[in-house]
Amino acid sequence: MPTPTSWLASLLLLGTLACQGQQPEAPKTSSPLFNTMLGSLLKGSVPFVSVQGLKAQPAPVLLDARAAPEYAVSHLRGARWVGYDDFSLSRVQDLPRHTPIVVYCSVGFRSEKVGEKLQQAGFTNVRNLYGGLFEWVNEGQPTVGANGHPTAKVHAYSRTWGVWLRRGEKVY
Repeated sequence: MPTPTSWLASLLLLGTLACQGQQPEAPKTSSPLFNTMLGSLLKGSVPFVSVQGLKAQPAPVLLDARAAPEYAVSHLRGARWVGYDDFSLSRVQDLPRHTPIVVYCSVGFRSEKVGEKLQQAGFTNVRNLYGGLFEWVNEGQPTVGANGHPTAKVHAYSRTWGVWLRRGEKVY
Protein backbone atom coordinates (compact mmCIF):
# COMPACT_ATOMS: atom_id res chain seq x y z
CA MET A 1 0.00 0.00 0.00
CA PRO A 2 1.44 3.43 -0.92
CA THR A 3 2.41 5.70 1.91
CA PRO A 4 0.97 9.21 2.12
CA THR A 5 4.40 10.57 1.27
CA SER A 6 4.79 8.44 -1.87
CA TRP A 7 1.21 9.26 -2.89
CA LEU A 8 1.91 13.01 -2.52
CA ALA A 9 5.19 12.68 -4.45
CA SER A 10 3.34 10.87 -7.24
CA LEU A 11 0.70 13.62 -7.40
CA LEU A 12 3.38 16.30 -7.57
CA LEU A 13 5.18 14.44 -10.35
CA LEU A 14 1.95 14.03 -12.32
CA GLY A 15 1.16 17.72 -11.86
CA THR A 16 4.62 18.68 -13.08
CA LEU A 17 4.34 16.43 -16.13
CA ALA A 18 0.85 17.74 -16.92
CA CYS A 19 2.12 21.34 -16.86
CA GLN A 20 5.02 20.74 -19.23
CA GLY A 21 4.37 22.21 -22.65
CA GLN A 22 1.40 24.26 -21.53
CA GLN A 23 0.85 27.85 -22.59
CA PRO A 24 2.62 30.39 -20.37
CA GLU A 25 0.30 32.46 -18.24
CA ALA A 26 -1.82 34.82 -20.31
CA PRO A 27 -1.19 38.56 -20.18
CA LYS A 28 -3.52 40.58 -17.98
CA THR A 29 -5.89 43.38 -18.87
CA SER A 30 -6.72 46.19 -16.48
CA SER A 31 -10.08 44.53 -15.72
CA PRO A 32 -10.11 41.46 -13.45
CA LEU A 33 -13.59 40.54 -14.75
CA PHE A 34 -12.41 40.77 -18.38
CA ASN A 35 -9.44 38.54 -17.46
CA THR A 36 -11.80 35.99 -15.90
CA MET A 37 -14.05 35.98 -18.96
CA LEU A 38 -11.06 35.62 -21.31
CA GLY A 39 -9.64 32.83 -19.14
CA SER A 40 -12.84 30.83 -19.55
CA LEU A 41 -13.20 31.62 -23.27
CA LEU A 42 -9.68 31.14 -24.63
CA LYS A 43 -7.76 27.85 -24.72
CA GLY A 44 -4.31 29.36 -25.20
CA SER A 45 -3.71 27.13 -28.22
CA VAL A 46 -2.16 30.11 -30.02
CA PRO A 47 0.47 32.01 -28.03
CA PHE A 48 -0.76 35.35 -26.75
CA VAL A 49 0.72 38.77 -27.26
CA SER A 50 -0.39 41.68 -25.09
CA VAL A 51 -1.18 45.13 -26.44
CA GLN A 52 2.13 46.39 -25.04
CA GLY A 53 3.94 43.38 -26.50
CA LEU A 54 2.45 44.05 -29.91
CA LYS A 55 3.53 47.68 -29.78
CA ALA A 56 7.07 46.55 -28.98
CA GLN A 57 7.27 44.08 -31.90
CA PRO A 58 8.86 45.06 -35.19
CA ALA A 59 5.90 45.24 -37.60
CA PRO A 60 4.21 41.82 -37.67
CA VAL A 61 1.53 41.17 -40.25
CA LEU A 62 -1.80 42.00 -38.58
CA LEU A 63 -4.76 39.82 -39.50
CA ASP A 64 -8.30 40.87 -38.55
CA ALA A 65 -10.51 37.82 -37.96
CA ARG A 66 -13.81 39.67 -37.63
CA ALA A 67 -16.67 39.99 -40.10
CA ALA A 68 -16.16 42.47 -42.94
CA PRO A 69 -18.70 45.00 -41.54
CA GLU A 70 -16.83 45.02 -38.21
CA TYR A 71 -13.52 45.62 -40.01
CA ALA A 72 -15.10 48.46 -42.02
CA VAL A 73 -16.05 50.33 -38.82
CA SER A 74 -12.48 50.27 -37.51
CA HIS A 75 -9.36 48.17 -37.35
CA LEU A 76 -5.68 48.38 -36.47
CA ARG A 77 -3.70 50.46 -38.96
CA GLY A 78 -2.22 48.19 -41.61
CA ALA A 79 -4.35 45.17 -40.67
CA ARG A 80 -5.43 42.78 -43.37
CA TRP A 81 -8.99 41.48 -43.19
CA VAL A 82 -9.17 37.66 -43.32
CA GLY A 83 -12.59 37.04 -41.76
CA TYR A 84 -13.74 34.23 -39.53
CA ASP A 85 -16.89 32.46 -40.76
CA ASP A 86 -15.56 32.56 -44.31
CA PHE A 87 -11.83 32.46 -43.51
CA SER A 88 -9.73 30.99 -46.29
CA LEU A 89 -6.00 30.30 -46.43
CA SER A 90 -6.07 31.85 -49.89
CA ARG A 91 -6.16 35.24 -48.12
CA VAL A 92 -2.68 34.60 -46.70
CA GLN A 93 -1.15 32.52 -49.49
CA ASP A 94 1.36 35.29 -50.25
CA LEU A 95 2.89 35.13 -46.75
CA PRO A 96 5.95 32.98 -46.07
CA ARG A 97 5.23 30.39 -43.36
CA HIS A 98 7.76 31.99 -40.94
CA THR A 99 6.24 35.50 -41.15
CA PRO A 100 5.50 37.05 -37.74
CA ILE A 101 1.69 37.24 -37.61
CA VAL A 102 -0.66 38.68 -34.99
CA VAL A 103 -4.32 37.73 -35.38
CA TYR A 104 -7.04 39.66 -33.57
CA CYS A 105 -10.82 39.95 -33.35
CA SER A 106 -13.06 41.65 -30.79
CA VAL A 107 -11.83 39.76 -27.70
CA GLY A 108 -9.65 36.91 -28.98
CA PHE A 109 -11.94 33.90 -29.53
CA ARG A 110 -12.35 34.08 -33.30
CA SER A 111 -8.70 35.05 -33.77
CA GLU A 112 -7.63 32.03 -31.72
CA LYS A 113 -9.59 29.76 -34.08
CA VAL A 114 -8.07 31.43 -37.17
CA GLY A 115 -4.63 31.22 -35.54
CA GLU A 116 -5.12 27.47 -35.05
CA LYS A 117 -5.90 27.11 -38.76
CA LEU A 118 -2.77 29.07 -39.63
CA GLN A 119 -0.67 26.86 -37.36
CA GLN A 120 -2.19 23.73 -38.92
CA ALA A 121 -1.25 25.13 -42.34
CA GLY A 122 2.39 25.41 -41.24
CA PHE A 123 2.65 29.03 -40.10
CA THR A 124 5.24 29.00 -37.31
CA ASN A 125 5.13 32.50 -35.82
CA VAL A 126 1.45 33.19 -35.04
CA ARG A 127 0.25 35.13 -32.00
CA ASN A 128 -3.24 36.00 -30.73
CA LEU A 129 -3.79 39.55 -29.44
CA TYR A 130 -4.93 39.05 -25.85
CA GLY A 131 -8.24 40.85 -25.30
CA GLY A 132 -8.42 41.65 -29.01
CA LEU A 133 -9.46 44.98 -30.44
CA PHE A 134 -11.43 45.75 -27.28
CA GLU A 135 -8.28 45.67 -25.14
CA TRP A 136 -6.37 47.62 -27.80
CA VAL A 137 -8.96 50.40 -27.60
CA ASN A 138 -9.36 50.09 -23.81
CA GLU A 139 -5.64 50.85 -23.53
CA GLY A 140 -6.08 54.02 -25.60
CA GLN A 141 -4.50 52.74 -28.81
CA PRO A 142 -5.64 54.15 -32.19
CA THR A 143 -7.82 52.55 -34.82
CA VAL A 144 -8.63 53.57 -38.37
CA GLY A 145 -11.82 53.36 -40.38
CA ALA A 146 -12.39 52.04 -43.89
CA ASN A 147 -11.00 55.28 -45.30
CA GLY A 148 -7.73 54.84 -43.39
CA HIS A 149 -8.39 57.87 -41.17
CA PRO A 150 -8.33 57.67 -37.36
CA THR A 151 -11.69 56.92 -35.76
CA ALA A 152 -13.08 56.45 -32.27
CA LYS A 153 -15.78 54.08 -33.57
CA VAL A 154 -15.50 50.43 -32.62
CA HIS A 155 -17.82 47.65 -33.66
CA ALA A 156 -18.83 46.18 -30.29
CA TYR A 157 -20.13 42.92 -31.83
CA SER A 158 -23.28 42.87 -29.68
CA ARG A 159 -24.65 44.62 -26.61
CA THR A 160 -23.70 41.56 -24.55
CA TRP A 161 -20.06 41.62 -25.70
CA GLY A 162 -19.95 45.42 -25.84
CA VAL A 163 -19.81 45.60 -22.03
CA TRP A 164 -16.09 44.70 -22.29
CA LEU A 165 -15.37 47.77 -24.43
CA ARG A 166 -14.77 50.66 -22.01
CA ARG A 167 -13.51 53.27 -24.48
CA GLY A 168 -14.42 54.32 -27.97
CA GLU A 169 -17.77 54.95 -29.61
CA LYS A 170 -19.67 51.66 -29.74
CA VAL A 171 -21.27 50.71 -33.04
CA TYR A 172 -23.58 47.68 -33.39
